Amino acid sequence: MSGKQNAKGNHIDVLIVGAGISGIGAAWHMQDQCPDKSYLILEKMDSFGGTWLTHKYPGIRSDSDLYTFGYRFKPWTSAPIASGEEILKYMGEVIEENRIDRHIRYGQTITHASWSSEDSLWTVDTVNDHGEKQNYTANFLWMCQGYYSHDKGYTPEWDGMSDYRGQIIHPQTWPEDTNLKDKRVLVIGSGATAATLVPAIAGECEHVALLQRSPTYFWPAQNANELADTLREIELDEELIHSIVRKKALFDQQDLIRRCKEEPEVMKEELLALAREYLGPDFDIEKHFTPKYRPWQQRVAFIPDGDLFQGIAAGSASVVTDEIDRFTEKGILLKSGDELEADIVITATGFNLSVLGDIPFAIDGDPVNWADTITYRGMMFTDIPNLLWVFGYFRASWTLRVDLLGDFVCRLLKHMDVKGAKSVKVSLRPEDKDMEIEQWIDTEDFNPGYLQRGMAKMPRKGAKPIWQHTQDYWREREELPAIDLDGPEFVYGSAEAKIETSKVEVA
Repeated sequence: MSGKQNAKGNHIDVLIVGAGISGIGAAWHMQDQCPDKSYLILEKMDSFGGTWLTHKYPGIRSDSDLYTFGYRFKPWTSAPIASGEEILKYMGEVIEENRIDRHIRYGQTITHASWSSEDSLWTVDTVNDHGEKQNYTANFLWMCQGYYSHDKGYTPEWDGMSDYRGQIIHPQTWPEDTNLKDKRVLVIGSGATAATLVPAIAGECEHVALLQRSPTYFWPAQNANELADTLREIELDEELIHSIVRKKALFDQQDLIRRCKEEPEVMKEELLALAREYLGPDFDIEKHFTPKYRPWQQRVAFIPDGDLFQGIAAGSASVVTDEIDRFTEKGILLKSGDELEADIVITATGFNLSVLGDIPFAIDGDPVNWADTITYRGMMFTDIPNLLWVFGYFRASWTLRVDLLGDFVCRLLKHMDVKGAKSVKVSLRPEDKDMEIEQWIDTEDFNPGYLQRGMAKMPRKGAKPIWQHTQDYWREREELPAIDLDGPEFVYGSAEAKIETSKVEVA
């Protein structure tokens, strides 16, 4: 699996799909750990950024702190919760500093990916915005395109939507010409997107109301890291600051998750007490901000400086907890009988799950149904050769897994070279033959709507930990580097490629 960075043509050692936070991280690891191998990034959009390019609604920001959401190799030097613009700038610096841009092909939609066991190669077909078709061959596919469809967000089909005379907007496809000035705005949703939007637009609208079917846990805290600020005052190097603050943040997150599992009622009361500090003793916390589930059964949304609560307390925003009966000409009729009038309705109602980019895959001509496969540690899939999917963490920053899997892929590629192997796949071991097979994730442990709606499309998991995405960074940071690449679950092939291929030219 060797190749030269500046060779010409359409063959590449490693093809990375997606130029978002995962794909750019994968590219850095390729250059750092496998500099003798060629790689290319195919990106559907016209620039890098992924989520941070797709989402352009007011206030778009991270809901993870950037000391852990940022890469381990690139210090973050600003406030822990960052705007989408700041994150794009950070990614742009990584690209520029490492000359990754010459490895990216924008505007490339993948229409099909097929594996040939005879040739030990993937063939990837693409089409650009002008309808021009292209195909690439690759030894290894590194799928970094994320977990949701970027084309369209999820909006339920409510009765009467066609009767509504106002404008309906999903944040994922925010119109550039949206005018909120002096408008009555209703935001439907209860997650991080809604919690970001409401305070961002409250000062522009006549009034904004947050309509939620059920409450969400929120974590209000100062958007600053005192440890980082102190270390900067004593003039430590930014790389050392990043390392120390990152470790402290991870320690605190691990302790928070442990407490949510071991003492959920205590954590619940602590979160509600934080809300009361902003909203006051007379606000109905029980109705509007007390979920029925335990903390971290769904992601806890961080709100910097309690901005959502501040807007509600000031009267520029309000919250309504009720169910939608139907849309009306003027707004929304609730099941309680109340009607909420609005000029604009924003449906912050989630994503549509996308499994490996919804790309049609085939193995030796047979279509792949991912629901027929079993995941290996949430990154590889039974009997699918030379492919890895970056699926990050729900309860920790996504990018933590980008770095861990970057190390794993590069170690695997080097191991294949040592063995003279052209292919690798995972298969169930003899001791796994009677193992219970279940859906991708236990909804008693984590149950966001996008996963529950799309679970049937996802690969399955086994009862044993190696056949699961455990969602446990603190466990995986020890386990993944220690994986025995000659373990019985790994099946290697050594067939030589039988077709002539030319190399992709890197500018």
